[in-house]
Amino acid sequence: MICAMRALAPDSPCPCGGGARGECCGPLLDGGRAWTAEALMRSRYTAFVLGDTDHLWRTWHPRTRPRTVHPSGNQWLGLRILEVVDGNPGDATGIVEFEATYRESWRTKVQHERSLFEYRANRWFYVAAE
Repeated sequence: MICAMRALAPDSPCPCGGGARGECCGPLLDGGRAWTAEALMRSRYTAFVLGDTDHLWRTWHPRTRPRTVHPSGNQWLGLRILEVVDGNPGDATGIVEFEATYRESWRTKVQHERSLFEYRANRWFYVAAE
């Protein structure tokens, strides 16, 4: 699969709100490593926006990931990080609490979640929602 981020100009805003595409989630969706749980969370949000199910599957912990990942079908409108607990280089686990705004059936909704992450094999993985 060709990463959908390549369709965006490197200096265009990243869907996660973290900066320009070329300096934010683009390198992670192209196979680069996330150095923090928050960076991985942002890249996973961007993957949902773009329908990049390959990235979602690759970054899901093998212990908890489904056999296949399907696009949500929602129109994602914005991400707001509320709290980050650990999840830095050297930590074994991390938690990222966030709100993601989306449109479903003509209604705007907010997904509020505390995502759990684990560092293994020199990479961060999404484990589950708390």
